[in-house]
Amino acid sequence: MGDDFKSRLDDVRARIERAARRAGRDPGCVTLVAVSKSVPVERLREAATCGCRVFGENRVQEADVKMEALNGYPGLEWHLIGPLQMNKIKAAVGRFALLHAVDRLEVAERLDRAARERGLTQAILLEVNVAGEKTKHGFTPDELARVTERMGALKGIRVLGLMAIPPAAGAPEKARPHFRRLRMLAAEAQALKIPGVTMRELSMGMSGDFEVAVEEGATLVRIGTALFGPRPVG
Repeated sequence: MGDDFKSRLDDVRARIERAARRAGRDPGCVTLVAVSKSVPVERLREAATCGCRVFGENRVQEADVKMEALNGYPGLEWHLIGPLQMNKIKAAVGRFALLHAVDRLEVAERLDRAARERGLTQAILLEVNVAGEKTKHGFTPDELARVTERMGALKGIRVLGLMAIPPAAGAPEKARPHFRRLRMLAAEAQALKIPGVTMRELSMGMSGDFEVAVEEGATLVRIGTALFGPRPVG
């Protein structure tokens, strides 16, 4: 990987910077989350050496192995970006700096209980199904205000923002209305001024559309293929 990965990383960072500046934003407000699902540990070591500091995993068990293997690298941060299964909630609490995909009220309530039992506060994002796709997880836009109000009563979690995966449209510009809608939903939720809920983070944008996402306000972009290449099939 070596120089090849470094060049990919530099390219992605430069594209983030250009997109942010086009939108009149500070590029420093955008965090690159290197999506490391299915990426071998040795490649993650190379990525860390090249300067990657935030890694996003889809499964708790796979993340545990990689966290242990890379624990000698200072300053690494791990995010869980995939849906959280009920039987993995206790294992996830306190292990990840941020859970991106809390998609049901029941999951939030169990996270709250598990975190309080351990004397922790777990940072989370609420996943929103912005396009109403039957195959996608997440809260509907219409129920978001009600759900967010409920979150204020859960002292073991801290809602930092929203996350979404728009429809796979094949063209970055087709994702723009969905990113824009997520930003507007976050602003509406922030206006409610619910204790324990801030909408400072927007997790949106992947390898095929992250520049548009940054233009529309993304603070976390989840990049896998553009850094590590296509994932193996199977």
